[in-house]
Amino acid sequence: MKKPKGKYAWTVAVGEKGQIVIPKQARDIFDINPGDHLVILGDEKRGLAIPPKNVFAEFAAAVFKTDPAREGGA
Repeated sequence: MKKPKGKYAWTVAVGEKGQIVIPKQARDIFDINPGDHLVILGDEKRGLAIPPKNVFAEFAAAVFKTDPAREGGA
């Protein structure tokens, strides 16, 4: 099966302390370096996400987007 360009998937193991290791290929592609701080986003229905640091604000807006009709808005 051919994968879509720019799309990746990795598996990681969760250690006893809840730690994961980000695969080297992912660190290289997304320029993640020792000492960097990452944001973990969570949605109980959609799961966890670790967005690249340079697109965090855009991604966070999409993840936490609310439906105005459900919130009593227009």
